[in-house]
Amino acid sequence: MSLRLLYLVITRLLSCFALLGRSSASKNIELLILRHEVAVLRRGNPKPRLDWADRALLAALARLLPRKLRAHRLVTPGTLLRWHRRLVTRKWTYPHQVGRPPIDEAIATLVERLARDNPSWGYKRIQGELQALGYRIGTSTIRRILRRLHIPPAPKRQTDTTWRQFLHAQASTMLAVDFFHVDCAVTLRRLYVFFAIEVDTRYVHILGTTPHPNGPWTTQQARNLLMELGDRASAFTFLVRDRAGQFTTAFDAVLASAGITVAKIPPRSPRANAYAERFVLTVRSEVTDRMLIFGQRHLQDVLSEYVRHYNGRRPHRALQLQPPQPNRPITSLTHERIKRRPILRGLINEYDRTA
Repeated sequence: MSLRLLYLVITRLLSCFALLGRSSASKNIELLILRHEVAVLRRGNPKPRLDWADRALLAALARLLPRKLRAHRLVTPGTLLRWHRRLVTRKWTYPHQVGRPPIDEAIATLVERLARDNPSWGYKRIQGELQALGYRIGTSTIRRILRRLHIPPAPKRQTDTTWRQFLHAQASTMLAVDFFHVDCAVTLRRLYVFFAIEVDTRYVHILGTTPHPNGPWTTQQARNLLMELGDRASAFTFLVRDRAGQFTTAFDAVLASAGITVAKIPPRSPRANAYAERFVLTVRSEVTDRMLIFGQRHLQDVLSEYVRHYNGRRPHRALQLQPPQPNRPITSLTHERIKRRPILRGLINEYDRTA
C-alpha cells in the first residue's frame, strides 16, 4: 500500500510539471470536461470506494483548494473529519470495559433451575436461596436472566399442582391392588393372582392365587396384607383399586379399620391404576408369557421366586435403577470376575462379583 501512495504522488507531481507548459484556455476546458465526467460518475456511483492511499492524496490536495471549491469534491470536510476520528480510534486500542461484567453461566444455569423447579419462588426467594448456597447476586440480575430465558415472574408462572407432582407427593402413602390371570398349560384352567404394590418403593406383595376369586377370599387377602405390613400399615392412607365384583364392602371395611381409605378408579379406566397395570405388564413379559404353568402350586413357586428377584435385584427407572429393597451384598470393586446366577432355570439372570 505504501508503494501505491508513492506511485500516486510521483505521477501527480509529473502531471503538475506537464501543466506548466499549457495555456490557461486548454486548462479551463480540461477542468470543465473533468467536472462533467465526475458528475456522470456520481450519478452511477454516488459513494465510490476509496482505499487509504486515495484518501491520503485527496486529503493533502484538498488543503490547496480555495474554501468554496472544497465542498464540491468527492471528499468533503465531514469525510476528512471522519477519517481523522477513525485514525485516532485505531491508535488508542487499549482494552477497556463498558457496563457490568457478564453473568457467569454457572450462576445463570442455577437460577434457571431454581425457577423451573419452584414455580412459586419470586426474585427475592431465589436470591435468598442463592445466598445460602454462597452466591451473592442481585434481584435485578435474576430478573434479567429469567427474562432472557423467557421465564415469567412468579405470579404468572404455573403455580397449580400437576397430577404428576400430586402423585409423587402422595406416593409414600399409597397402595394399589389388582388381579391378573394365568392359563395352565395342560388343563387350560385359569388361575387368578391377587397382588398389592407399594407405589413409592414399587415393592410387590403376592397376596394369593385362586381359581375362584370371590368376595370372602379377597377380604381374607386384605387381612393378610395388613398382617404382612405390620406396623408399617399406619404409614399408608390410600389404596387404589378398580370396581371388580371381588372387592366387596367387607374388603373396604378391613382396610378402613387400619385407617386406609379405598379410592375407586373410574369404570373402564385401567390407566387410573397405572402402577398396578405396569407390574402386570412386567410380570407377563418377563415370566408368565415365556414359560408354561402346570398348576396352582407351580404358579405360586414361580411367582415367589420372581417377586424375590423383583423386590431385591431388579432395577427400576423410577428408583434411579435401584430395586425396591436391595439385597445385593456389598462387594469390593477390585474383583474383576462377574458370576451369573440363573433365576427360574435361566429365564432371568442375576449377576454378582465373585469373592
